[in-house]
Amino acid sequence: MKTINFAVSEHNSRVYSLIFLVVKMKFKKYLIKTLTVIAGSIISAYGITLAIGAGFGGATLAILWQGLTNVTGMTIGTSSLVVAAAMIIFALFYDKKQINVGTILYQIIYSFFVDVFTKIQHYSDIKAVNFIIMLLGIIIFSFGTGLYSAADFGRGSYEAVTFSLAEKNGWKIKIVRMVLDILMVVIGVLLGGKFGICTVATVLLSGPVIQATVNTVKKSKIFKTINDNI
Repeated sequence: MKTINFAVSEHNSRVYSLIFLVVKMKFKKYLIKTLTVIAGSIISAYGITLAIGAGFGGATLAILWQGLTNVTGMTIGTSSLVVAAAMIIFALFYDKKQINVGTILYQIIYSFFVDVFTKIQHYSDIKAVNFIIMLLGIIIFSFGTGLYSAADFGRGSYEAVTFSLAEKNGWKIKIVRMVLDILMVVIGVLLGGKFGICTVATVLLSGPVIQATVNTVKKSKIFKTINDNI
């Protein structure tokens, strides 16, 4: 009888150890994902404020933020949060699988730091220098977006709308994104947002930088380890 009890006790001990190990690994996984989302949010917020404050217009979605700010007097960060909230609500009703914890976390941190960085940014009186700052801003923004996206912790609000429309209706993602970009720019300009070189440069540069960042981060040792083991 003692032998049986000992065997049962040993078995239970192994089960508990296995459960503890799984919980520990899952905690590590979600901690890494959360920290990645936070880092990507702050970096992308810094990049976008560099880009749109340089005086060469705004990125596609930022033009809408500028327009809302012009009409309502809200800060850029608050405008970005309002737009994101509307998109998240739409995606929740239309295709809720596009939304996850990272979607909300990213947008709150991103919008907050857009306002923080907008207040402390400084630019040159020389246009050429500001142009370089704008390009650096686009690259930094794209890197941050790629970092956040690599976490696979929920899509951004704009991406959630894009993918929900495309997947629910069988439309091509690139066509949906193109139509949405045009719509955001047109509405933004009508509200007083600025279309310019930054808009075009963002379209040309952001995609390749985001893709390269996602590929690099996902191949990194720490991400491969948590994805292979869980």
